[in-house]
Amino acid sequence: MAGPMRILVVDDEMMIAMMLEDMLNDLGHKVACLAMRLPQAVELAKTVQADIAILDSNLDGRKSFPAAEILRDRGVKLIFASGYGSPGLEAPFLEAVIVKKPFEANDIRAALKRVAA
Repeated sequence: MAGPMRILVVDDEMMIAMMLEDMLNDLGHKVACLAMRLPQAVELAKTVQADIAILDSNLDGRKSFPAAEILRDRGVKLIFASGYGSPGLEAPFLEAVIVKKPFEANDIRAALKRVAA
């Protein structure tokens, strides 16, 4: 990784979002924004200045793919977090980098390296 990155965090569980924010800060990155619900994530996806987005694939029973599509189209790299692992992904994101919940800082570091490469 070239240096600190701005990262959008999208997760419907406040404790996970806060833990992820702490992990990212500890890794030397900046959280650009936090979203907890799909409508908020979609709105942020249109304007947020971020290098990477880490999205929970399931936001309160709704898939996060609409926000992911906007982010991808804007050139933001994507990492999905899911309790389901890759079976939780759908086209066109089947090849996306995924971290399986529960994750640790090393899992996040490895995922960031993969998408930043």
